[in-house]
Amino acid sequence: MEVNVNRVLDAKGLACPMPIVKTKKEFNQLEPGQVMEVQATDQGSTADIKAWAESTGHHYLGTKEDGDILKHYLRKASEEDTSETKHGDVMDLKDLREMIDGDETITILDVREPAEYAFGHIPGSINIPLGELEERFNELNEEDDLHVICRTGNRSDLAAQKLATKGYKNVKNVVPGMNEWDGPVDQNH
Repeated sequence: MEVNVNRVLDAKGLACPMPIVKTKKEFNQLEPGQVMEVQATDQGSTADIKAWAESTGHHYLGTKEDGDILKHYLRKASEEDTSETKHGDVMDLKDLREMIDGDETITILDVREPAEYAFGHIPGSINIPLGELEERFNELNEEDDLHVICRTGNRSDLAAQKLATKGYKNVKNVVPGMNEWDGPVDQNH
């Protein structure tokens, strides 16, 4: 089946958050109803693009695999159907570090891909990649103080929104993310 597209975006070789950053920028050039194909090699891009589309009101049509290349298809919604949302409860990375250093009881949910997690994560954190979160909600306690982290704060924002929608009461998006974490890390690769 051939998909008719109005624009093709090359995001091959880019890691989170760059496929989303480039998609947002290029999406502004589309008219409502037009379709974009985003070509990416980052395995996490499927969950990222799908979640971004859901949070903005645009339509995620699906993904096709072509060898090592993922081809994501998105349809631009009309302006009245779109407005990007952000999770309202945000925590600064420094504040999280102080809580950890103070031995407070918190749950840290790392929504990066397993390979990212393996090369450095906050000790005691739980790894549930954003793309698996829907199927793994039951692994988290709705009453816990959940601090959601990723590499930059984008995937964790989308995950925090999903958790809040599912009834989790104490969810914080930690920003900027692991790319600026200067605390202790575990590695398990």
